[in-house]
Amino acid sequence: MFKTVTIVGVGLISGSFALALKQRGLVEKVIGVSRTERSAQKALELGLIDEIMSLEEGVKRADLIYVAIPVNASISVLQQILDLIQPHQIVTDAGSTKEQICASLEYHPNRARFVAAHPMWGTEYSGPEAAVKHAFTGKACVICDKEQSAQDALKTIEEVYTYIGMHLIYMSSVAHDIHAAYVSHISHITSFALANTVLEKEKEEDAIFELAAGGFESTVRLAKSNPDMWLPIFMQNRENVLDVLNEHISQLRKFKAALEKENHEYLQELMQQANRIGKILKSQN
Repeated sequence: MFKTVTIVGVGLISGSFALALKQRGLVEKVIGVSRTERSAQKALELGLIDEIMSLEEGVKRADLIYVAIPVNASISVLQQILDLIQPHQIVTDAGSTKEQICASLEYHPNRARFVAAHPMWGTEYSGPEAAVKHAFTGKACVICDKEQSAQDALKTIEEVYTYIGMHLIYMSSVAHDIHAAYVSHISHITSFALANTVLEKEKEEDAIFELAAGGFESTVRLAKSNPDMWLPIFMQNRENVLDVLNEHISQLRKFKAALEKENHEYLQELMQQANRIGKILKSQN
């Protein structure tokens, strides 16, 4: 499908994307652009990319430019890329927030060559070493503000994500950020907060981590996520995250009140209500 793809940022998402393209024979050559030499060399060593170039040179050589960097850097980098591209080139991103990015590019002369996308997959790990095969299979990819993208660019990105095993969801960038706050961003904040809670308690009780079982480990797994990536996500989606966080705190207070008052019936009711999430998630699989 592509002669050359340039990935800007050579980490978990972009590296896994490059692997997916290569495995399916969708690209002849992958160029890597990275702000750190170590990451670029590691991506080259792992076979995620075939050559390292500067941003300007990498954009010039590519049919598709794939941007997967922290969202606070995405706006300026995407503007630079759109300044450089030719009419046949396509630009897409993998950012976890979309409203600010799309708003910043709305009036760019080459906006139609950009497709705003968010493949809904990730792990708590980062860097090129974290890239994995078949990462996107069976997962959802959200495409935002599709009416602002040229038909050929949109169709190409749709085909790429479909080929690598994803199903597509369409929504506005505003709606995306609201939903992402509920299904992703609050999960990370909760995990960070729980990890800090236990770390604080661990000062008094060294045995906590010896007793920790699978349930605890799975709950705090996301607390291992890279703060350099998640800080800008939280700040760009601040209002939505605050809204969800307020509701989450309200729910915690309900559990606290039920325990304080030894209200067995209400505590059971809260847990039974929560059990409904299992049926919802099962219906989506």
